[in-house]
Amino acid sequence: MNDEQPAEEPSGGDARIEALDTRLAAAKEREGKRIKPDSGVEANASYQLGNRVLAELLGGIGGGALIGWVIDHFAGTSPWGLLVVMMLGIVAAFRNIIRISNRRSD
Repeated sequence: MNDEQPAEEPSGGDARIEALDTRLAAAKEREGKRIKPDSGVEANASYQLGNRVLAELLGGIGGGALIGWVIDHFAGTSPWGLLVVMMLGIVAAFRNIIRISNRRSD
């Protein structure tokens, strides 16, 4: 015969596990309050604003470079048309980015 019998848990359970369950439930509740369903709207707006700023910057540089290259190709002024028009594109992109940031802070 086997003299060893499995130890039975007390009816109340382990106090450490119960305390851990209580802390875990409280942490889940705090996290649920922190991450609200409507908080995704603000994150989405910020993401869209970041994409717009990136598009302005890339579009200004790329558009200026393309237009400058076309001017150089037909006028034969290589590389000055490319450099000048690309710099104008960069200036226009930064101007638009500053306008976007000023409008956002209102």
